[in-house]
Amino acid sequence: MAKKNSRADARKRRHIRVRKKVHGTAEKPRLNVYRSLNEIYVQVIDDNKGHTLVSASSIDGELRKKTKGMTKREQANLVGQTIAERAKEKGIKEVVFDRGGYKYIGRVAALADGAREKGLQF
Repeated sequence: MAKKNSRADARKRRHIRVRKKVHGTAEKPRLNVYRSLNEIYVQVIDDNKGHTLVSASSIDGELRKKTKGMTKREQANLVGQTIAERAKEKGIKEVVFDRGGYKYIGRVAALADGAREKGLQF
């Protein structure tokens, strides 16, 4: 009898498959997205050194106050704008987008749109 895989397992397999090709460097780091049921997290990562350069999330202290009463898509857009601002402060203008095995719709697309609005290129 074949084992049925969960949606989470399928996402992890997709993420691993994409990560074979997507690699962040110091000049063009990787913008990684993780989406839980209620929150969204994003990091800008230099894979050569294995360091997180910048991060933002919907549970971030300064963002938590602003996200009260917002929909999840609006929250994701705000997180995208925040990560772009923080990345620009560190001198990062261009990134490689790693959607983390998620489809490019909904909150993932809203986060990407928010980051692009503030000038982050990918």
